[in-house]
Amino acid sequence: MGIFDFVKSGVREMMIARPDAAKHLIVYKHPDQNVPFWSQLTVDSDECALFFKDGRYVGYLPTGRHTLQTQNIPFLNNLVNKFTGGDVFIAEIFFVKTQPVRGVPFGGPLESMEDPILYEFVTPRIFGEFSLVVVDPVRFVVGYHGQCGGSGDNDVILSWIKGKFFMSVKTVIGQVCAQQQKSLLNLGGMSMELGARIVQSAPNLEEIGCKILEIGNFNINFSAEDQKLLREANKARGEARRGIGVAQDTARAKQFELDQRFQQDARYVQQLAGNWQNYAAGQAMMGAGQGMAQGGDGSGVAGLGAQVAIGAGLAQAMNPAMAAQGQPQFVPPHMQHPGAPQPGYPGAPQPGYPGAPQPGYPGAPQPGYPGAPQAAPAAGPTIEQRLERLADLKNKGLITDEEFQARKAKILEEI
Repeated sequence: MGIFDFVKSGVREMMIARPDAAKHLIVYKHPDQNVPFWSQLTVDSDECALFFKDGRYVGYLPTGRHTLQTQNIPFLNNLVNKFTGGDVFIAEIFFVKTQPVRGVPFGGPLESMEDPILYEFVTPRIFGEFSLVVVDPVRFVVGYHGQCGGSGDNDVILSWIKGKFFMSVKTVIGQVCAQQQKSLLNLGGMSMELGARIVQSAPNLEEIGCKILEIGNFNINFSAEDQKLLREANKARGEARRGIGVAQDTARAKQFELDQRFQQDARYVQQLAGNWQNYAAGQAMMGAGQGMAQGGDGSGVAGLGAQVAIGAGLAQAMNPAMAAQGQPQFVPPHMQHPGAPQPGYPGAPQPGYPGAPQPGYPGAPQPGYPGAPQAAPAAGPTIEQRLERLADLKNKGLITDEEFQARKAKILEEI
């Protein structure tokens, strides 16, 4: 070895720093334990330097350029080797990053999970990156990294941390789906919320001197088979929910109709002073009239006669109930005539008064005996009434316009 090689090698030994090829590593160990006094040690702005001897932590140097001598760095007295004449001290030097380390990848398939909404078993795949920071460099080296030498890859250094972190991700995914009742298909739009929850539930790494900071590039996806299974299940669920919605709307509309009908019936009954029998009879008459007006089997003049008969029968059925309540009995219009006394007028004789002749007493004159007075013929309808009835028949479509005109002319000839 020539003089220049010796000088070059000596200068290299006197300049201690992390090489450029190892700048990305969280922990870098200086390969040579024999360090000459008056060496220049450079610590970058994002790291610190730790000194160990015989497996024990000795001292710490912050960011900056340091001359290794006992006057400036008192703890170096513990590292001096007396066999070297005080010119060399023996120590292990570790450079540890103190700034956040970003872009640490994690991911892989989760275990089989049941979708809490669609009830299908699938295996989600989760990928992303997280950042962490070493908050206690000494604890991180002693309790986790070790002093046996550094690896050239952060993934190898952080393999245990990534595995523990990934387990917390599985737990958070299951909790979010169960608590919020959301399908696994909806997790893609919840990346920020899930990231915050994962950081909040991240494993406690205080015992090894580091801390998880944030999640980045978080992504959840499924295999083609699982995605198809979930989409088909979601489609079936959507159709079922639409069917339920339509049924509920139909039921509400029907209930509204029934409520309106009930309120209308209640008003009618109240106007009849609570007489439901009268209201029911009126409803029956209205139903019969509507059926005949629609041209059913009983349409025409015969149907009109049936309608009148139904009305007369219902009126007779209503009269006893009205009489029991002290109300005047109903008399159909066709049986009323001008000047006829109405039942219940003042001074009218009550049936069964003392001394009233009983029908069928001995010697009572029999109807139809010779010379018996004949009952006056019943007064017929007036011209106006006959014309009104004729117009009513025409309006109901029971007679044609030509027949109406002919009958009207015949009635007017009688005047």
